[in-house]
Amino acid sequence: MPESTFSRVHSQAQAALGGSPIFALRRLQINCQGESLVLSGRVATYYHKQLAQEVVREATEGVEVVNSIHVD
Repeated sequence: MPESTFSRVHSQAQAALGGSPIFALRRLQINCQGESLVLSGRVATYYHKQLAQEVVREATEGVEVVNSIHVD
C-alpha cells in the first residue's frame, strides 16, 4: 500500500477513535507497523478493548489491525 494511502488510513482510524462517545477509546494510540495498524493503551474492560478494535476495523477496511490494548 502506498505510504500516502496508509497515512490516510491511519488518520481515519485516529479520527474514528477520537470521535467515539466512549472517553476511554479516545485515549488509545494507533501506530503503524509495516502495513498493519497497532492499537495500544489501557482500558477498563474487555468490551472496550473489542469495541476499539471494531471501530478501527470498520474505519480502515482491508487493513490488518493488531490489538495490543491492555485491560486493567
